Amino acid sequence: MARRPKYQQIADDLRGKILDGTYAVGDLLPSTSALMSTYAVSVTVARAAVKQLQSDGLAEGQPGKGVYVSREPEPSVPSAEFVEISQRIDDLREALDSAMAQLDARVSELEKSLRR
Repeated sequence: MARRPKYQQIADDLRGKILDGTYAVGDLLPSTSALMSTYAVSVTVARAAVKQLQSDGLAEGQPGKGVYVSREPEPSVPSAEFVEISQRIDDLREALDSAMAQLDARVSELEKSLRR
């Protein structure tokens, strides 16, 4: 899976902070220069992240004042495919844990027999 562009990673982080209440509706988001400093990115990347939030309808710019949180993001509902893959991963983890326990028991028995 390809990595998401940096501006999307920053937008995702800010979206998470809006969702967890770090930035409430009506709060001023960090300035472009603050985003540049916090995330060690260029002005273009910082602006693109804010633009993404505006495009998503989560933030609104007020010329000369800044960009404010306009609404909270909708909680995401996992797709059926995601749920199925997650279940498969859980099943594989259980199978791996079981196999590791069996292997550990066999290695312990072999070590005991070598000591004799």
